[in-house]
Amino acid sequence: MKVVVYSSKLYDKQALCRTLDPQWQVVYFEAALDLNTVRTGHGAEVVSVFVNDRLDEPVLQQLAAGGTKLLALRCAGFNHVDLQAAQQLGIRVARVPAYSPYAVAEHTIGLMLALNRKLYRAYNRVREGNFSLNGMLGFDMYGKTVGIIGAGKIGRLVGKMLKAFGCRVLVYDPYECTVCKQLGIEQVELNEMWEHSDIISLHCPLTPQTDHIINADTIAKMKRGVMLINTGRGALMDTEALVNGLKSKQIGYLGLDVYEKEGALFFEDHSCEIIQDDLFERLLTFHNVLITGHQAYFTEEALNHIAETTSDNIRAYLADEIMQNEVKA
Repeated sequence: MKVVVYSSKLYDKQALCRTLDPQWQVVYFEAALDLNTVRTGHGAEVVSVFVNDRLDEPVLQQLAAGGTKLLALRCAGFNHVDLQAAQQLGIRVARVPAYSPYAVAEHTIGLMLALNRKLYRAYNRVREGNFSLNGMLGFDMYGKTVGIIGAGKIGRLVGKMLKAFGCRVLVYDPYECTVCKQLGIEQVELNEMWEHSDIISLHCPLTPQTDHIINADTIAKMKRGVMLINTGRGALMDTEALVNGLKSKQIGYLGLDVYEKEGALFFEDHSCEIIQDDLFERLLTFHNVLITGHQAYFTEEALNHIAETTSDNIRAYLADEIMQNEVKA
């Protein structure tokens, strides 16, 4: 049985090699899956992909024509998959619903602290022999109000960690969160969150309802100088609105681990190139913006869990068992 793995860096291959059945014929490609690379997957019953691989109808048609029956996603999100097209073509889809919520939650807190206490600026200053504290003033996390959009595992963990700092934590979710009540987290509507939050962190899935949930109108409703953090999905934020909010100082701090057009940038070395994304480059000019390259999930524990779950999904498919992690249209 042939398995083709796309977007597989060395660390992905090392983790997968420990868990995939050695009897399977596994082919690894560092390149992403798109219309230019899809033919390399022909003959593979199973194709494994990551967050920025292209999985629209034209690509899925090519995969189906090549004999693919299962898409094994190595990620939780599946908004980049045309599920209806996959179903019509007879391709099943399975994902990794949770790998390490601790990894993402801890990275989220790290971004908050690094922005607040200017840790990235302090590192560079000290290396240059500059020990001046001018421009390095932060604030106490204690007593601040933090709004969390999304009451899933990661959102709740972030809330729990912030409660330990002495923060008041608000959460918005379309569904009632009984666990949040037990943690002392207040569930509110979005307008209340915009009004009261000193920090807002995004941990919701990307859906038509949450696409650009952070936009010019919602930013205008926030506290002046608000800190915005996004370790969820890039398209939850309107990048142009972020730039305008930073210029007007309505946004005081911005921490991103994801970006709405990251597919052309992240996970690759572009240090010898001129990046053509003007909005992204504009973000990098602000001293109060900190961007990491989709690394919030990137811990040893998370990689191992992704590999194990991916392997389990493939085994369940081959054994014609119920795939607990199957995604349907």
